[in-house]
Amino acid sequence: MSETMIYNQTFASDLHVSADIQKEIQELWQSHGMSDMDLPDMQLALEEGLANAIKHGNQLDTSKKVTVECYLNEDVVRIVIQDEGDGFDPNDVPDPTLPENLDKPSGRGVMLMKAFMDDVIYNDVGNQLTFIKRCTFNN
Repeated sequence: MSETMIYNQTFASDLHVSADIQKEIQELWQSHGMSDMDLPDMQLALEEGLANAIKHGNQLDTSKKVTVECYLNEDVVRIVIQDEGDGFDPNDVPDPTLPENLDKPSGRGVMLMKAFMDDVIYNDVGNQLTFIKRCTFNN
């Protein structure tokens, strides 16, 4: 079975709009029969990825856009999130588990995505995130 795009949306960098987008994608996942075991992990990664694009990538500038795409291939979900920011080097994100970083809010989202997804990939610029997870679908 080939990969199918089930969602594609470009929106202004606004956390309220992002919440609506997340709800739409969650409903799509549920309509495709995503298991209750996988749904929370996917929701967390989606929320973190979109928040990072809006806050860090586009600096909360509502004139800048975020694009989110969702693909399904049998039991694999692939999400692509791109912002219009300058990008970053994911290797420069401080490890939030180190004692000197425990009180710092940065780095947690990237760490959580890597923990819950099968694959987390950034483009060379660092303004596009792709995360992939094999999920169970109850069809």
